[in-house]
Amino acid sequence: MNKIRITKQFSFETGHALYGYDGKCKNVHGHSYKLNVTVIGTPITDTSNVKYGMVIDFGDLKRIVKSEIVDKFDHATVFNKNTPHIELARELESRDHSVILVDYQPTSENMVVDFAEKIKRQLPANIQLFSLKLQETETSFAEWFASDQAPRHNKSPQPPKGE
Repeated sequence: MNKIRITKQFSFETGHALYGYDGKCKNVHGHSYKLNVTVIGTPITDTSNVKYGMVIDFGDLKRIVKSEIVDKFDHATVFNKNTPHIELARELESRDHSVILVDYQPTSENMVVDFAEKIKRQLPANIQLFSLKLQETETSFAEWFASDQAPRHNKSPQPPKGE
């Protein structure tokens, strides 16, 4: 059976600051992010299924990504909760601003890893997340590929034979 990749692009506006950074990005600023989400699967072959021929309905993929990423991050400011930015975050929240506190430095690299985990948890079992591309500016982006990730083994380590 043929494996097919499909991609949907999303856009959202998000602010952030990189605590401890040695450049301009230590200041609170924002980006018009573009997120390309690519999933892989086998098109539905059941002719009686209303989604016959689809890997996943683009509307279903949109619902997942909007609820997990876009609706939360759009027009929010992201701070690492383990930095002094927490004081600024509390002040903004007290003024009814949308603030997201994360346990990582909110770089594109770390955000794309976070987004991958959030999306993977919501996909149907027969659909895999293939890749994400998070574009921060017109010329800068971070990519996540499932094939680059170390496999997770839930097995306990076995002692060497003979011991």
